[in-house]
Amino acid sequence: MPEPTTTLEEAAAGSIFTDLGARPVINAGGAYTVLGGSRLSPSVRAAMEDANRRFVDMKGLITSSGRLIANLLDAEAAFVTSGAAAALAVAAAACLTRGHPDYFERLPDTEGIPNEIITQKSTRQKYDRCVTLTGAHLVEIGPPTGTTADELRAAIGPQTAAIHYFVAFRGEPVLPIETVIEIAHERGIPVIVDAAGMTYPVDNLRRYVRLGADLVCYAAKYFDAPHSTGLLVGSSEMVDLALINSFIGFETSGYLTIGRPMKVDRQEIVATVVALKEWLTMDHESRLLHYGERAGAILARIRDIPGIEAWRISERETPIPVIRDGVRIRLASPEAATAVMQTLLAGEPSIAVRTEGPAVNVSVAFFDDADLDIVATRLREALSGS
Repeated sequence: MPEPTTTLEEAAAGSIFTDLGARPVINAGGAYTVLGGSRLSPSVRAAMEDANRRFVDMKGLITSSGRLIANLLDAEAAFVTSGAAAALAVAAAACLTRGHPDYFERLPDTEGIPNEIITQKSTRQKYDRCVTLTGAHLVEIGPPTGTTADELRAAIGPQTAAIHYFVAFRGEPVLPIETVIEIAHERGIPVIVDAAGMTYPVDNLRRYVRLGADLVCYAAKYFDAPHSTGLLVGSSEMVDLALINSFIGFETSGYLTIGRPMKVDRQEIVATVVALKEWLTMDHESRLLHYGERAGAILARIRDIPGIEAWRISERETPIPVIRDGVRIRLASPEAATAVMQTLLAGEPSIAVRTEGPAVNVSVAFFDDADLDIVATRLREALSGS
């Protein structure tokens, strides 16, 4: 067997990607799936390595780690999923199969059973597909300008299996979660909350179950767990049903349920618990102060460039989970912003940023301190040429 061609130091520098024919990128874009999501702390990596040394009964690990997570988050029950997308899927499956074990092996065939999940038109987004892959039918209510309580009440009927609630963070007009939960529970309907990025302030990780949501989905990458992990937390009844519909339910419940492709490994489960504990006890003020210093250094390098406006975006004032913290630069047009993004990505080293209309968003949360000068210098060059 040949020896590895890279040392740990070389791998950390990105050469392992080069060996595989891929180009390493300095991530100044954010926690995007297409950029690899998250960065793990030394203790999280160490936990994964420790878990790799032994094997374990996976149902027991999922159950015991779920109890610990539930205790940390003031929930009745929880478990680690393969991302928020999987959490949404098994949550929807739980609602579709509630009270009917004979439905477990039917999904995604939902003909003849209550299969409607209500959602607000003003918060529709592409990840709703994770709900419908179970066979659920999403029923939109309200116009893009917002939904009323009466519209929600009128939409609930004999075919309603659940209400889906996406936590809006960009100012979308939305019926408050408290109102949704109250109306749903009056009719005995469970509520699924897509809170994928709502991990800061940390109390967001407890807020929705405290309000009475039945199933709440989080993307664990947003608290620096492995990119491919998530959390499902909520009531014991609904989380237990979701667990039956998950990959471990397929293997151990006696039912061939829909979640078999959504497997999580033992290393990821352990890492997610360690990352969650770190996030809940972290000094976030120091974290944000460090980000502010990075953002300030970038702003100092670009503010004098003619034709642009630049300012800091912070988690405190502008909660955009995927970016966390950084700098927003407004250019003359969307085309100009795209040109800057493409210039940075094509250069050496490749730097990823994101655009939003005529703005370039630069996240300062996902690169090394040693890369700060490179990012600032290359950004200035790209903006000066725009």
